[in-house]
Amino acid sequence: MNFRLLPALLALALVATLSGCAVDAKPSGPTNASSATVRVPADAATIQEGVDKVPEGGMVLVSPGTYTEEVTVSTKNITLRGVDRDGVIIDGEGLRANGIQVIADGVRVQNLTVTRHTFNGVLVTGMHDENGPQAHNLTGYQKLDPEKFPPLQRFEVDHVTATNNGLYGIYAFNSQNGVLSNNYASGSADSGFYVGQCQNCSILVSGNVAERNAIGYENANASDSVVITGNRFSGNRVGLTLLSWYQEAFVPQRGATVVGNVISDNNSADSPAQAQGGFGIGVGLSGAQSDSLERNIIAGNSVSGVQLSNTEDIATTGTRLTDNSLSGNGVDVADVAATRSPTTTTCITPDAGLIVLPADLASSCTTGASASVPTSALPAVQTPAGVSFLKVGQPRPQPNLDGDLTAVPDALPKTGPASSFDAAGVALPAADLLASSTGTR
Repeated sequence: MNFRLLPALLALALVATLSGCAVDAKPSGPTNASSATVRVPADAATIQEGVDKVPEGGMVLVSPGTYTEEVTVSTKNITLRGVDRDGVIIDGEGLRANGIQVIADGVRVQNLTVTRHTFNGVLVTGMHDENGPQAHNLTGYQKLDPEKFPPLQRFEVDHVTATNNGLYGIYAFNSQNGVLSNNYASGSADSGFYVGQCQNCSILVSGNVAERNAIGYENANASDSVVITGNRFSGNRVGLTLLSWYQEAFVPQRGATVVGNVISDNNSADSPAQAQGGFGIGVGLSGAQSDSLERNIIAGNSVSGVQLSNTEDIATTGTRLTDNSLSGNGVDVADVAATRSPTTTTCITPDAGLIVLPADLASSCTTGASASVPTSALPAVQTPAGVSFLKVGQPRPQPNLDGDLTAVPDALPKTGPASSFDAAGVALPAADLLASSTGTR
């Protein structure tokens, strides 16, 4: 198998507490700010009616119930919040494409569940026109025109449960200055969380749990000040990917910081199949450049802990693996890039005691290109058949947003917290980080 972690093919077929963190990455919660609140169903029969009715700066507060609708948020600076995370359910019934589509700046989505959509649970995108929100379409990706589609600014998706969605659970695309925090995703047929197609993104991904997805977290062509920290990406087929992808703008991907996460036991049978056949992989880097993985637990992945590859003619370069805990993997770090696009300058510190292929991979930090190994050199594992995204098991109850849920929060700041994030303050997490949120009912 020539491993590629490329996301789009599947579409054609169909902060929490951070250990030792130097900054408070929790999103802004309820405050005492006053503004108009529209209650569903008391003031509006549907969530969409509430979103259309609420003024800028206001809040749509949704009572428990199952809402069979697709919601588009086009009003700036509003909050869409459920009263009960597990009890407010936007259900696509396996028929509708997206649960919530955010196309306006400054929007929060909080404390609810999105489930059984053919594409995405929550889609945040600056790419939309008279035909509606865009990212994927039936013929692939719409090419980005930066003047026609400027990136969406300022968003927050917090305490949202996204289950059994046919593409992505929570998806931020062509967007900047945002936060994905304290969310849960399972049963996604591509990835639980996805950040794509942005430069100078300033996006913080923190305190999230992804399990029983084809991929836990995926990052394609999202570069500069993307910080992935304090998450648990465990029990998927592939834990986390950073990749370049020619069908999105802004090639290559570069400059992500992955620090203080648990990326373990990504050998799930109760999950949809990964489009490229990936299985048993903790972190996959494909055409990824100048990314830093620091103080993560990467353990129990049956094929490889970290796997380096290329995207066509785009090489993976400048990967820094620093003070990670790598154990119980089939191979700890492996380079399987094609010879036409060799991996270069992989720095592994420390490298003592690790299972590394090729054996001199760590020396490429000073010598340049490494000689890759064929995928046949990796441990052979039996990849289980995929489960339909609609049939993946349901998660246990998830924690609610704290505070007075009737209080309207202040406007989101202009600059996302990732732009000033101090990775040096994040310690190696405990192995049971966020484990209490995992498992089925």
